[in-house]
Amino acid sequence: MRRAWVVLVLAIASLAGALITGRDLYFLVTYVLAGTLVISALWAWLAMRGLRLGRHTRAQRAQVGRPFEESFTLTSASRLPKLWIVVRDHSDLPGHRASRVIHNLREGQQHNWTTRTLCEQRGRFRLGPVTIASSDPLGLFEFRRKLPQTKSIVVYPATVPIRSFPHPAALLPGGDALRRRTHYITTNAAGVRDYVPGDSLNRIHWRSTARTRRLIVKEFELDPLMDVWIFLDMERSVQVSVDEDEITLAMREMEPLWRRAEQLRLYPSTEEYAVTAASSVAEYFIHQRRSVGLVAYGQRREVIQADRDERQLGKILDTLAVLRADGDMPFHEMIRAEGKRLTRGSIVVAISPAVRWEWVEAAQLVNRTGLHVVAIMVDASSFGGQQSVGAFRERMAASGMPAILLRRGDTLSQALSDVPRLRSGSAVSPSYSTLSAFG
Repeated sequence: MRRAWVVLVLAIASLAGALITGRDLYFLVTYVLAGTLVISALWAWLAMRGLRLGRHTRAQRAQVGRPFEESFTLTSASRLPKLWIVVRDHSDLPGHRASRVIHNLREGQQHNWTTRTLCEQRGRFRLGPVTIASSDPLGLFEFRRKLPQTKSIVVYPATVPIRSFPHPAALLPGGDALRRRTHYITTNAAGVRDYVPGDSLNRIHWRSTARTRRLIVKEFELDPLMDVWIFLDMERSVQVSVDEDEITLAMREMEPLWRRAEQLRLYPSTEEYAVTAASSVAEYFIHQRRSVGLVAYGQRREVIQADRDERQLGKILDTLAVLRADGDMPFHEMIRAEGKRLTRGSIVVAISPAVRWEWVEAAQLVNRTGLHVVAIMVDASSFGGQQSVGAFRERMAASGMPAILLRRGDTLSQALSDVPRLRSGSAVSPSYSTLSAFG
């Protein structure tokens, strides 16, 4: 618009000169400048007519460490050629650069482009709005049109493959199976019944079907594997993070997308390492067909009741995606309060960067009440904290509770799969039938 103001000032000065001197040259210059302003404004206004922008995403979910892909299509239905068009995207997804400058778009033509963004932060982000801008050939006027439509995308925390993890067999009173019917297929067949609409075909008992000449399906009972509960420490005061300098961030941006995606890089904070560990453990046990629940005190109390299927994994990842370390409740109080509600024999995976003996003592207490505690300790000292958790790990191992240590820069898949070996003479219940998992 500055150029238009300059031309307008020149036109006014030329008109003043024409009125004062009466010379035809000043009148001619005035007409030319005024005509230029009118034609340029009309051109820029028409350049915004007949434009349609479409954006398409394959999924509304993404995950840290994986690329997110979005496609755009800009179509012109105007007879006037578009010399240049600027598409500015105002999404708040970090690193998402979907803005483009498009040249020489003619009638009926389409311009397509695809943006691939490596997701490096979990959370819920907004895609859009979009602003389309265009101008006249001289660049005197610029007209903009805002497309306010937006949609959201949820970026799940990263999950890493775990080869093995401490999961002792549960203690079940009164037999090997829980006498409770379930719609899941387990190893414990309880009987047969008539087929009802909605039953899966793989539950049909073909011998009984052939004998009775009507569809008969099998019924199952819950197997002896008890629930797995993930207790995640989201207390604000125990979290530690490291601010990365601008040079490191710039070097990371310069790397090709495929190379950055090869190695998972988490934001250097105890919060992100703890959340990634929680999502990875949940995925591991869900794939083991175990019932998994989650308890965390972040912005509010979050409790996901234990269940077993891919939908349950989605619920947990959805919660972890937006969970922030804004809680005020100490971890030991959460363990004592929530541990009372769990069934005897359940496994508690306690994840915390806290360097406090209180939560270790609380874990030992619930471990003695019939729960099996596995600790994942995030070493805050590797993130700039003052104290190390080495002594805490040794104390838990001495009491028979396995403890896994995570440090900044660790390969999480290897660290979570590095199952600690229990000391000889540790207080371990003889009912553990999977002691080989600890070695």
